[in-house]
Amino acid sequence: MGRHRGRYAEEPSGRSRRRRGRGGAFAALAAALVIVVGLAGAGVYMFGNSGGCGGSDLRLDVAVSPELAPAVDAIARDFNLTETTVDGQCVHAEVRQVDSANVAYGITGSGATMGDTESDVWIPDSSVWPRIVQNHSGDAVLTETGTSVARSPLVLTGLAAYAGDEPAAWEDVIPTAAPGEQPGHTVRVVDPGRSATGLSTLSLLHGTLEQASPDGDTFNAAMTAALQALHRGASADEEAAFLALSGGGEEAPPAMVMSEQAAWRYNSSYDENTVRVDYLEGGTYYLDYPYLVRTEDSGLTRAAEEFRTAIRGESARGHILAEGFRGPEGEVDPAVLSGDHGFSEQAPEELPTPSEGSIGDLTRTWNQMKMDSRVLAIVDISGSMLAEVPGTGMTRMQVTGAAATQGLEMFSPTSELGLWEFSTNVNNNLHYQEIAPVRELQAEEDGTEHRAVLSQALASLRPMPRGDTALYETYLAAYQEMSRTYRPDRNNVILMLTDGDNDNPGGLELAELLSQIDSIASPSRPIPIITIAFGPDVQNLEPLQEIAAATGGAAYMTEDPTEIGEIFINAFSLRIADTDD
Repeated sequence: MGRHRGRYAEEPSGRSRRRRGRGGAFAALAAALVIVVGLAGAGVYMFGNSGGCGGSDLRLDVAVSPELAPAVDAIARDFNLTETTVDGQCVHAEVRQVDSANVAYGITGSGATMGDTESDVWIPDSSVWPRIVQNHSGDAVLTETGTSVARSPLVLTGLAAYAGDEPAAWEDVIPTAAPGEQPGHTVRVVDPGRSATGLSTLSLLHGTLEQASPDGDTFNAAMTAALQALHRGASADEEAAFLALSGGGEEAPPAMVMSEQAAWRYNSSYDENTVRVDYLEGGTYYLDYPYLVRTEDSGLTRAAEEFRTAIRGESARGHILAEGFRGPEGEVDPAVLSGDHGFSEQAPEELPTPSEGSIGDLTRTWNQMKMDSRVLAIVDISGSMLAEVPGTGMTRMQVTGAAATQGLEMFSPTSELGLWEFSTNVNNNLHYQEIAPVRELQAEEDGTEHRAVLSQALASLRPMPRGDTALYETYLAAYQEMSRTYRPDRNNVILMLTDGDNDNPGGLELAELLSQIDSIASPSRPIPIITIAFGPDVQNLEPLQEIAAATGGAAYMTEDPTEIGEIFINAFSLRIADTDD
């Protein structure tokens, strides 16, 4: 991985990027040894034969994922007492707790880091991190040794949240349908951008949903719903996740995907709110704590090999098992991982670690979904919206308002949404008017959250009995407005809900609309137009598809406006499709 030099290639010590000037020290040591040999040959006794180090240490900097650090620190204390030598110097292992994502992003520069990422040995919590490094920084000095220091499979905790409807497989954990169409459960993971557990959860869902989906569109829609559900339950870090699991938050304790060792550690800290673990069908990923070498210095490389030998020893294994981990062969200490909390001595089936390509795709997808939306929703209030939807006892307007309100639940509190209505001549000579500005859903207006303001506005929309459908003028005005107020840190989208074709004699034609959009559009400032057209009055979807193609959006048509919720999911799945391109 990276610039591999074989398992432990020996290079001149001056090649070390972190300890320059070591060549001079070695030269001095060599000269001293020559003197010692010469004096010994003359019968002069200079040193005792106790095998000590004489005060000279070769310090090995070992960066370890925080939860494993106590065990590795204990192993290092034992190791340092052995006075193991390399080139006459005692190897002294110094262990530091360092977040795995912090090191990975420090090497690649592809994410936020707190610094302090250099070391001679790196033991992250998962092999996904060196794969991320390989994907972004192929020339990084990072040598795999084939050693897994400890292991911990992913499990599910907090099943009380399922109220008797316990999941059997990973695809049962996350809702994969439109809001309101499937019973949902709060499932919490730590942000996959910073957590191997969170990222592995995405891989689990990706694999199971891909197997269960008959086609790409079905998979994209299901994966989108799953990602949105995970976003709603994502914790910034493990501490926040533990607090939520303990019931210390405002909501009921959620189900949570975590490692066995994290569950044991949680139970050790929250003994009044302990959890049981559950092993779901279909196998699982493991945190595998790989032993990686990050130096090309000859002496430090051999020192790293000596410490690797120690960390694989029987006494070292006792330290590892005592901290709630499995050993390299899956063995456990049943006194630590007790069956009283659901822990199983039998190791669950292991899934292969995701490839660097799939990790990159999932990370990009998560980050794209994580980016908040900025949406201008536009609702048709032409006269045809007064028509009744068969079998519902509701008008198209009422069904549309209810479906759009349901769609609001798909957006995070920090997403920005605004609402327009349109027909013909709804606002003096304009065919559209603003009902609610584009604002964060959590923003308050006179003590009322913007999400509630939008819900009330949608419920109060009234069709114009004599109104026609000035689609094209409204598209253009919306595109101009969203371009003028563009936010590069958000997904800027126009969402049109209409039950008819463009119907405005003497108004803007399709060719002119497309020309004007083209003059405004910029590849670096995308504003996709997504149109959901419904009802028997929609005779021709092709113009809407041309508009969608020109803006990177999509056009959907259904005769049943009650399907709008599912179409929302399909529309949002465009983000996944884009990251796969």
